[in-house]
Amino acid sequence: MAAQATLDARANYSDSSLADLFDPLVMPADLLHAHRVLDRGVDAAYGKRRFSTEAERVAFLFELYQKYTSLLPANKSKVSRRK
Repeated sequence: MAAQATLDARANYSDSSLADLFDPLVMPADLLHAHRVLDRGVDAAYGKRRFSTEAERVAFLFELYQKYTSLLPANKSKVSRRK
């Protein structure tokens, strides 16, 4: 629900640039609120409660992504050709 609320809030500003929509200094208040709610949900889902900065949050999530995707088998699909 928090993700959808963020998308819905973002849709209200279709004429705005991404720079405006992702700059917390000029981001519309409802969109900023939606992002903060979404961030709290993501933080809770991954067992992390506080980040000092947004960069710390992103680094944490990318580390998790790298950890879990490195466990996947390599994709070695071979295309079989029948004659």
